[in-house]
Amino acid sequence: MSEDRSQMEAFELPDPFRPKTGSVEAWNEAYVRMEDYLRAHRIHYRLHQPRLIRTILERAAGRHAADPTLEPIVLAAEEIELLMDEWFAAVLDERGQPHARIAVDGRVALLLCDGPQRWPSAFLDEQNVPGEFVQAMRASSIKAGPDLEVSSMVARPIDFGPISEAAEETLERFERWPLLRTLLLWLLFAGGLAVIFYATR
Repeated sequence: MSEDRSQMEAFELPDPFRPKTGSVEAWNEAYVRMEDYLRAHRIHYRLHQPRLIRTILERAAGRHAADPTLEPIVLAAEEIELLMDEWFAAVLDERGQPHARIAVDGRVALLLCDGPQRWPSAFLDEQNVPGEFVQAMRASSIKAGPDLEVSSMVARPIDFGPISEAAEETLERFERWPLLRTLLLWLLFAGGLAVIFYATR
């Protein structure tokens, strides 16, 4: 019981968020969207989630104060993507990677190591990231294969086997014997007529 109490005391709830610009409705919508976004990443820990949202909204509020024409929800979305890219790059030691690459690697590693459940307060923490969590993330990270090599392929004739040879010989015979070719065409025509006759009776 004392250990649980000491862990609870280690967390401090964030102070109320009071942006200097923007409406209460706009910032409230941004808060709700960030809450949903973190929940989609399985960040449910109630003592950690509000602090993350506070950090994200403060960064967004700083940019909004410089340009109030921007939407708070858009700024918040951009800030959380940037924050996650920087954090994933540091944890996975993959700095310099493009957004698409680090975003995929980080999210996959986070889910594969079950980070939100095993270390509920480690996500986006820039100071107190457990070493076991870092090892688990790096062990689950996608490793790129060798670079693709461009090679040239020379076109070769398609070999259809004995069927192709038999068909070719049959066509050659038809070319040599026009009467046989005409007879075959009439037989096919008569057969078609017979099929239509029986089908429509």
